Amino acid sequence: MNEKLEGVYEEYNRYIYHLCLKLTRNNIEAEDLMQEVWVKVVRYEDSVAEVEHIKAWLTTITMNTFRDRYRKKVRRSKYMMNQPETLDVPILDLVPNNDISTEEKIEKDVVTKLVQDKMEQLDGIYRKTLWYFYIDQYSLAEISSIMKVSIGTVKSRLFRAKARLKEMLMADVSIVESVLPA
Repeated sequence: MNEKLEGVYEEYNRYIYHLCLKLTRNNIEAEDLMQEVWVKVVRYEDSVAEVEHIKAWLTTITMNTFRDRYRKKVRRSKYMMNQPETLDVPILDLVPNNDISTEEKIEKDVVTKLVQDKMEQLDGIYRKTLWYFYIDQYSLAEISSIMKVSIGTVKSRLFRAKARLKEMLMADVSIVESVLPA
């Protein structure tokens, strides 16, 4: 480990631990999270020298790592439940099959096509804003920069675009009948 990285560790180790503890509210999980954060920092040790605001950079890594762990835990908990000690059914039989059926795939493709067709009918600014946010998955700040407008403007465009798209979809009787349950 290089000297710069050692200095960063010495200076920010306690800060990262307390941030992890604040996020997890559990000593053991905080230590696990902190270890994951430092593994990522070591993995990108070449970047440390280029970072201007180390504390902000470490905070971002910590927050993103926490979010990733939380999402993973939520996904896992959807499929697994607390099991009694003795179980008559193998645990893997309780895990649903994630493969979607042909009917579900066709239905998803039809809905996707309907939404995309309606998106094409939106004004260019609204269409682009929706595309950047939902398809390209840009952040509000990135969209703001690309479109050269404030973040507030991006938020209001997203709101208006979604409202207009919903209005257009609900106004189309064929879509409402084919997608919404009776």
